[in-house]
Amino acid sequence: MLNKSSQKTSNENVRQQNSGLVLEALRRDGALAHTDLSASTGLSSATVSAITAELEKLGLIERREVANVGHRGRPRVLFNRRRDAAHVIAVRISSHAVQYSLADYRGTLIDRIEEPRDHGATTASAFLAGFRDAIDRLIRRSRLPDDAVMTISISSKGIADRDGAKLLWSPIFGYESLDFESALSGLSQPGLSHPGVSDKGRIRLFNESLLVTHALLLRLEKSRQTPLPALATLSLGHSIGLGVALRDRSGLVRVVAPNFGHMLHAADGKLCRCGAYGCVEASAGFYGILRAAFEVPPDTIPAKFVPLGEMEKIASRARQGHRVSEYAFRQAGLALGQSLSRMLSLAEETMPIAITGPGTRFMDLLMRGLTEGLGQSQHVRVHGAPEILIITEEETLVFEGHVDRALTEIDQDLGG
Repeated sequence: MLNKSSQKTSNENVRQQNSGLVLEALRRDGALAHTDLSASTGLSSATVSAITAELEKLGLIERREVANVGHRGRPRVLFNRRRDAAHVIAVRISSHAVQYSLADYRGTLIDRIEEPRDHGATTASAFLAGFRDAIDRLIRRSRLPDDAVMTISISSKGIADRDGAKLLWSPIFGYESLDFESALSGLSQPGLSHPGVSDKGRIRLFNESLLVTHALLLRLEKSRQTPLPALATLSLGHSIGLGVALRDRSGLVRVVAPNFGHMLHAADGKLCRCGAYGCVEASAGFYGILRAAFEVPPDTIPAKFVPLGEMEKIASRARQGHRVSEYAFRQAGLALGQSLSRMLSLAEETMPIAITGPGTRFMDLLMRGLTEGLGQSQHVRVHGAPEILIITEEETLVFEGHVDRALTEIDQDLGG
């Protein structure tokens, strides 16, 4: 038999779980009536009443009355999350820009700063100083009250330290690590910089492909109205990124972003930006395609950044029948297809593969090689080819992934 202390802990856990269900339903679906909340969460009417009353008291949700058009009786009451209960800053570090976005507790974008990347001689320390300044400017110009920002969520291509907010390797700075937690220290301390970051605030760092996969899984499941057992997203551009979501038997989803672009693909002597030879990215990244299209030696030091306009010129030549340019895209597609086939074999799943990033505009040139590479896998020959989706909203998905993960954590803190 449970003692009183254990019983109290158990009841508290159930209450916290139920609060999380209500807050999640309002985050995913917007304003909902009492009956809609009960249907969405599976909670009884009495439990929903108790939870909404408590969340209102905590200042996390609000209610408003809406007239029933064409019907007599009392107005309909809708519950929604209070916009000003908490805020999130989401930062996307891409190859061409750094984007700083401020979102409220409903996940609505309310302010944004975007600054171009300097591909010159910028050091990691100089970048972090500019990064901190941009965060501070975003908070100041939004005139938020003290302790308004609960989470600063950062994403980049590269290898992120799972236990902290440190970027261990990135395409621009190489092995010169970036410690965001140290760079932002003081923002949360009154009297230092700006007091607009909560003392409970957290700094999170993610591989960008993980966030894209997280957000797209939510989108697809909502539109298809059914859980997906697995999903992969492949980002094509200057870098090659992969995110994979797998659902276990209990229904829990784990999303990971393996270092796909720097997996060894072929012993062909192609030099990668990471310093190794034969990586997937060395063949399929923009600089790999550029190098092949101009028949540059494969061990030539890769360009840190290839303007999209330059890639468009190569693509235009390929579409006009220039064989070397066609071959460069086909070989890139082949490297991607073969590497994805290995991933499917390891996962033992035939999952939809969503292709995102600026490279999607060249899918007509990449698809032949990609399909051929996938078809070389025994897994694909036995189980069939995966569904291929072309998604052009990568930037939006990164933002949605940032905000959803951050608000989920905040819900656990505030609703607990």
